[in-house]
Amino acid sequence: MSLTASEPVSASASVSVPVSPPRVGVWLIGARGSVATTVVAGCAALTAGLHPPVGLVTETAAFARSGLPPLSALVFGGHDTLDCPLPKRAEELAAGGVLPPGLPAAVTAELAAAEREIRPGGPTPGDTRSPRRLIDAFATDIDAFIQRRGLARAVVVNVASTEPTPTDDTLPPSSLYAAAALHAGCPYISFTPSTGLHHPALAELAATSGLPYAGRDGKTGQTLLRSALGPMFSQRALAVRAWSGTNLLGGGDGAALADPAAAAAKNAGKERVLTDTLGTTPEGQVHIDDVPALGDWKTAWDHIAFDGFLGTRMILQTIWQGCDSALAAPLVLDLIRLTTRAHETGLSGPLPELAFYFKDPAGQGPSALGEQYGKLLNFGRWLGGWAGEGERGA
Repeated sequence: MSLTASEPVSASASVSVPVSPPRVGVWLIGARGSVATTVVAGCAALTAGLHPPVGLVTETAAFARSGLPPLSALVFGGHDTLDCPLPKRAEELAAGGVLPPGLPAAVTAELAAAEREIRPGGPTPGDTRSPRRLIDAFATDIDAFIQRRGLARAVVVNVASTEPTPTDDTLPPSSLYAAAALHAGCPYISFTPSTGLHHPALAELAATSGLPYAGRDGKTGQTLLRSALGPMFSQRALAVRAWSGTNLLGGGDGAALADPAAAAAKNAGKERVLTDTLGTTPEGQVHIDDVPALGDWKTAWDHIAFDGFLGTRMILQTIWQGCDSALAAPLVLDLIRLTTRAHETGLSGPLPELAFYFKDPAGQGPSALGEQYGKLLNFGRWLGGWAGEGERGA
């Protein structure tokens, strides 16, 4: 029998009431940057059905039963030292072709809500606070965000510009934020090559926190190609003699990577992928050039010299042109959902199953893209409880 509005419902009748999923906090380091702005605006656009989820691996059928939080459950906040409000930053990105025309206006409420949750980062010039005080202040901001928004849990993601590798024992900003995340009881994701949790002073905290973490340095373009092409040469028994590359990019990353120390941290992951997938280190280097006129767009060129049958010399050249923020944002959303679910299931320590997304992944695992994807699929099954006992990452 069906019920109509005019029919009374008996006390014994069973009425299904939709239950909203627990809300999950996303605390972005570099919250007013291009990547963060694209993440917030993109998540709002997908939730509203304005655009399809192109680029989100977690929205494919393989992860439908993984128990991941829906995009609509994500609540954004973060730290930044910049003062450009998110709605204005989104308008700038739309003017530069990074975001679709009209999207900032369509999701202005969501951008404004995230903007209200952004707190001053640091240390800024003249800041005399000790590392301990800075960590405590950042952790307090994260705790307050969780309490204020009534969140079930939160994850911290570093999407700030690359910082130089430290030359002494001083904790760089990325490590201060990473420590604050763990002190606040939050999983940590490093999407940059910055030091973060890799600092020796944080080794014990990372090992004893009981929290999962992932990173580092998102694999969005040139290294993505290298992790796919390297195994191809190895599997076909072709001898790579030299592999050189050049990156042209602008925006905040271009300016940051103009510093040779910052560029060295970035290039280390690119070169490691070749060594791991080829079994040898070919001649050649990667150069990064800051071209401010390119804005958020980048061009990556690779020149590969290899020997074929009977020593025949051959060349493969690739050109990758894309928008770094649009390449990074879906990966960040994937990582947020997967790491949140890992936390929910009680996992702790590095998540090597997420190596698919990184140049320099935490934990032990393969470097070839196909193998990494297989590990990720198995991890998705495990998170959903349908891979079989003991098959995590198998």
